[in-house]
Amino acid sequence: MEPVTQVSGRAYPWGAKNVDTDVIIPARWLKTITREGLGQHAFETVRAQPDNIFDDPRYAGAPILVAGDNFGCGSSREHAAWALADMGVKAVIAPSFSDIFSGNAFKNGIVTVALPQDAIDRLVEVAADQPLTVDLETMTVTTPFQDRFTFSLDPFRRRCLMEGLDEIGLTLARDTEISKFESGLAEDRPWIARESGYEGITIEGAGRT
Repeated sequence: MEPVTQVSGRAYPWGAKNVDTDVIIPARWLKTITREGLGQHAFETVRAQPDNIFDDPRYAGAPILVAGDNFGCGSSREHAAWALADMGVKAVIAPSFSDIFSGNAFKNGIVTVALPQDAIDRLVEVAADQPLTVDLETMTVTTPFQDRFTFSLDPFRRRCLMEGLDEIGLTLARDTEISKFESGLAEDRPWIARESGYEGITIEGAGRT
């Protein structure tokens, strides 16, 4: 996962409320075995409408999406986060998020920023023609007009995002401790840690603890 300390650039000034995961990526695209290419199908039903925001050249490749309350509700499909990441979105700003979507977004390096509705209204207004900046070091969202909105984020998630640590990265960071534990296990309980596997093993001293 790529480290994220700051996301800056144009933002989709959408503001729509109760956007569920089926709107983000329709169910018919869930059969894919790769994350690549899902971005072109993101918000398919919205894009079917003329003059929609996602096909507006002013926001092409925007790394930020400003949405309304309860973003990411509905089914738990991780494909929603995959689709957003594939279309280049690195941060979503909304008053609230579905817990499952927020977790999936975090695991895919997408920052979810919760701000009050009045802040969202202001950001939608500014993003129509100006860039926004989401900064994880200062925990703020700012605009060129000196607007400054402070947000909070779980400290563990913030650290993982800033250091680019996913589950594999977190495990590898504790490689020394894991290796030490495995070595001790092989020494203390050889019937558990046999190199030859478990087939046909006759355990001696099985009553030991």
